Amino acid sequence: MKKKLVAMTLVLAMAGTTLAGCGGSKSSDSKDGPTLSAEDADKDLDYTYGEDETFHSDEAVKYSMMYSDHENYPYNEDWLLWKAIEEKTNVTFDLTIVARTDYNDKVSASVNSGSAPYIIPKTYDSTAYEDSGQIVPISDWVQYMPNYQKCVKDWGMEDDLQQILASNGKYYRLPGMWETTAGGYSLAIRKDVFEAAGVDLSNESSWTWDDFYEALKKVKEYTKADYVWSDGFGFGSTMNIAATVYNVTGGYSNDGGDWGLKDGTKFDFDKGEFYFADTTDEYKEYLTMFHKMYEDGLIDPETFTQDTTQAQAKFFRGDSYVLNMNYQIYSDIQNGKMQVDGAELYFLTPPAGSAGQLKVSSAAGRLENGIMITQNALDELGEEGFIKMLRFIDWLWYSDEGQTLCLWGVEGETYTKDDDGNIVLNSDIYYNGINPGAEKQLNVDYGFGNGVFAYGGSKELQYSKFSDGEKEWNERVNASKEDIQLKPPILADEMQKEEMNLVKTPLMDYVNTAALEFITGKRDLDKDWDAYVKDCENKGSQKYVDEANEIYQDTKDLLK
Repeated sequence: MKKKLVAMTLVLAMAGTTLAGCGGSKSSDSKDGPTLSAEDADKDLDYTYGEDETFHSDEAVKYSMMYSDHENYPYNEDWLLWKAIEEKTNVTFDLTIVARTDYNDKVSASVNSGSAPYIIPKTYDSTAYEDSGQIVPISDWVQYMPNYQKCVKDWGMEDDLQQILASNGKYYRLPGMWETTAGGYSLAIRKDVFEAAGVDLSNESSWTWDDFYEALKKVKEYTKADYVWSDGFGFGSTMNIAATVYNVTGGYSNDGGDWGLKDGTKFDFDKGEFYFADTTDEYKEYLTMFHKMYEDGLIDPETFTQDTTQAQAKFFRGDSYVLNMNYQIYSDIQNGKMQVDGAELYFLTPPAGSAGQLKVSSAAGRLENGIMITQNALDELGEEGFIKMLRFIDWLWYSDEGQTLCLWGVEGETYTKDDDGNIVLNSDIYYNGINPGAEKQLNVDYGFGNGVFAYGGSKELQYSKFSDGEKEWNERVNASKEDIQLKPPILADEMQKEEMNLVKTPLMDYVNTAALEFITGKRDLDKDWDAYVKDCENKGSQKYVDEANEIYQDTKDLLK
């Protein structure tokens, strides 16, 4: 524990100490980075902090912060969340409250104008702001954050953090970090129909996509239906799930955007270079698998044009027996959405492809959205005050105590613990499929389980918010799948990004259009394949890869 007794003296005032929110000296410049050693940063503190220590300021402080107001749990100034944070830390927020749907635009406007609050949470991508001079390169400052550092070390987050590096080898947002990957999208099936058709589900966790194809054929033969699978999300999510295990990229749709198409590149770790994956034999095999399903009348042709609500309606009324979703949707469907008496559902582990039994959710790494810190905070608080704010953030977003508070609330008021130390949500409170029908909601009525604060944490904390069924599914996935090695980032500068995007956008639009045409038979996978590969080359696939590899060679020392 680190602490000092504060005396409000002239000497202290002359030292440039400022209270948060009261303005102050511009004594530090983020361009130069921090000047205080770890030892000097711990001198004469007016607050407690530390690894697994509760942050608490002797003097009340207020930090300005953007707040993304979610329509499902609208901001309430009387939430227990605010009271609990203040009682623990003596910190309050000066909030700029913005509707979730307008949040990104408001962040952009405030950062570009130089008027942004100190703390900007719910940031998924800091790229657009990294050269603005308005956002602190926070990787220069994390040495002052013991709980954050503990997460990185204990969970081996180094490779994950490389994914958010800028071309200068620094990162500009504090990401939410999970000890392990979990959740994600898969396929829900009508278990009763599959089993009646003679499909053995006892070994489904080892299925390949070809095994799933054979199962679908049995269902079609049994049901005599025109099709057995009418999918949602424009087939984008399913294409991404499969592409991941074929070691290619795919999945872009109007309903959901870019599920996994990206730039079409993969990384050869043996050769130490990028290559264009979406013209390889593996990519052809991937498309062939889906084409067989389409050609054999297993996939509904409307899959590629209908919206997800239409696909769900077909599933609910029994016209389709397979549907892509995540577990939250799966839980919701089982709560009275099915319109077929006796319908039993089952959530599949994602099938394997030519690259093996890979854990699809691990492809994106273990980082969540995160927090940008503005230059205004450093300029107005000064270096010592800035470090103090970082240590508050370190406790609230990265300590087990802070994460548990943000997710579950206050022990004895919103939850208790059983004899094994497991969190038990009060029976009159609903959250994430737990206690359906309860009169109160954890996020709506209390502010906890709130997406601005509650993300990242240990496996134990992550699993505490899962229903028994979701825990079982994740354990099934973990027992049968292997994590995917993350490819290194392409640390392009702004000019390089612009040049590469000029190639990537039309190239990947073409790849995605051609993929759907191959699947639906508008293009022939044998007769038209060579022409497709040539078209990709003409549209810059090799040029893009060459640029990526040149950048990688120039910047790979930053990744060590």
